[in-house]
Amino acid sequence: MKTIDIGGVKIGQYNKPFIIAEMSGNHNQSLTRALEIVEAVAKTGASALKIQTYTADTMTLNIENPDFKINDGSSLWNGRNLYQLYQQAYTPWEWHKPIFDRTRELGMIPFSTPFDETAVDFLEELDVPLYKIASFENTDIPLIKKVAATGKPMIISTGMATVAELDELVRTAREAGCDDLILLKCTSTYPANPENTNISTIPNMRELFDVQVGLSDHTMGTGVAVASVALGATVIEKHFTLSREDGGVDSSFSMEPDEMRSLVIETERAWQAIGRITYGPTENEKASIKFRRSIYITKNLRAGEELTEENMRVIRPGYGMKPKYYEELLGKKVKVKVSAGTPMTLDLI
Repeated sequence: MKTIDIGGVKIGQYNKPFIIAEMSGNHNQSLTRALEIVEAVAKTGASALKIQTYTADTMTLNIENPDFKINDGSSLWNGRNLYQLYQQAYTPWEWHKPIFDRTRELGMIPFSTPFDETAVDFLEELDVPLYKIASFENTDIPLIKKVAATGKPMIISTGMATVAELDELVRTAREAGCDDLILLKCTSTYPANPENTNISTIPNMRELFDVQVGLSDHTMGTGVAVASVALGATVIEKHFTLSREDGGVDSSFSMEPDEMRSLVIETERAWQAIGRITYGPTENEKASIKFRRSIYITKNLRAGEELTEENMRVIRPGYGMKPKYYEELLGKKVKVKVSAGTPMTLDLI
């Protein structure tokens, strides 16, 4: 599987997970807060910070019509008018540069999710190093072509997409010029439940499309993300906020700083633990071999005395003969005087 390089940061199975903190609308329409989020993300050890590039007008129409109103009792935004929701959630375009500049200064990768062609043109002016396509846009073939034509790496969330739709978007991206493509397993509910996340899809998706696969995770906590790394996920994306109590369009399913730091640590541990297929002692285990069980003389013996269950046992440590020889040694006679606590060896009989 091809390793992807983004500004010197490598994404692949032989590299620690690439952790993306998604700011989304959690800046609550304050640039000061947005920059505070950047600072907080940097302290967690995350790899990248992502924002979203759109306006209410590029997303939808300002119409009071049932079609443009969220009517889903399970949604955080049930009853909201789409246009008004996007007015609240969008990141002003004039904020992008200061957010990106500060992100780079703090050693992270800044990038964004464009939602239309004008957003791509704008982000190109800011020289973003990669792009993200959101789940709700993964069937927007013209947008996928536009982003792929930049030649930059693409991350695409796969929420709601059928295998046929995924095949179409992958072929479209590759044919339009994208050589570095990452798909994110995603469940497009907010928040998502672990039982509906189906991360077993991750290795299957990797095999089907021959791409890096990660997880766009809307569940609470770190468990699902850690498990996904164990299944081969190389990228983890989580929404981030300074505090869920502060409110915001995505705050209720966003991670707080301590949680994001835990995510960075625990996903890296999961990745380290995968290792490779191996049997026998590891280099670090070799020092522990001496604590295995082995055969020892447990009483003082005279030359010619017979080995019995009363004077020979299988105990720790492991300097004597292996336990599998115990029954063969019973009844044999020692040829020399032997002290209690002596490891059993062939030259004693």
